[in-house]
Amino acid sequence: MIETFRTVDAAAEAAAFAIGRQLAEGLRTHGRASLVATGGRSPGPVFDRLLQVANVDWARVVVTLSDERCVAESDPASNAGLVRERLIKRTPAKAHLLLLWPEPPDVALQAIMPFDAVMLGMGEDGHIASLIPGDLGLAAAMDPASQRLTVSVPEGLGSPPLPRVSLTLAALLQSRAIFLLIAGETKREVIARAQDGADLPVAALISQARVPVRILWSPAREA
Repeated sequence: MIETFRTVDAAAEAAAFAIGRQLAEGLRTHGRASLVATGGRSPGPVFDRLLQVANVDWARVVVTLSDERCVAESDPASNAGLVRERLIKRTPAKAHLLLLWPEPPDVALQAIMPFDAVMLGMGEDGHIASLIPGDLGLAAAMDPASQRLTVSVPEGLGSPPLPRVSLTLAALLQSRAIFLLIAGETKREVIARAQDGADLPVAALISQARVPVRILWSPAREA
């Protein structure tokens, strides 16, 4: 289940090619495409390469986020700020960025579902998006049959420990393909625990059979 790459860059190249293919297929069959991007350190190299993928008319692509920290977009902790600077502003024809915060975007999210591609990272505690162990609302957010698309996550969880908004597991599974990018031995061990049945958010993602999940791993730690 884990695809191994020699370097982070090689994993990013493979992810960008596959995500670009998903977006191109969405454009071809539906006239529009949607991408769920992740924040943190994992996606930067993927964004760089995704911009070079042919056959993607970015003007017809909507990009949203797997989760967001409730801070101004100018704050370095903002996922929207990262995605806007690293991807949106650099697309040949600007893609549209659908924000998760400060306004609940559920109606707009429904309009772009199913997502053509979802990019996710994973924490060493097994969290995906901002579905974080220790959150009292985690069980509801992880319900694959939930009608909720987003949840609020209180401050004090995750790093940095800021209040957040996250897509639910049910929302993440409203997609055609999911790409989980991880690096380093510690995170590979977390995936192994999840595959063995550990009660972790990532385990629910990789054990379901509804949506194909590709796990792209490289041995180098994320920079």
